[in-house]
Amino acid sequence: MTLTDKMLDEILEYLEKSINNLAKESLENLEIEGGIKGIENFLENQFDVRLENLLVAKNSSIHHLESSMKNKVIQKKQLIINKNIKHKN
Repeated sequence: MTLTDKMLDEILEYLEKSINNLAKESLENLEIEGGIKGIENFLENQFDVRLENLLVAKNSSIHHLESSMKNKVIQKKQLIINKNIKHKN
């Protein structure tokens, strides 16, 4: 299945909400080893895992995305992680 830009935008919007909630819980509890850097790594890994799961549900994969879509994912991931981690320091 070919993923459209609209479909990718919907996935990224869902991921943003999901990671924002996860970051809030993680930062409130600070139970992840490694402090803020550990939480940042955890959130990045969760983003990747959740993205791949959402893409698989659409019969796709990160490897099937066009380079412009991959760039969009990378930029969105950095934006989400930075928003949740950088202003907490």
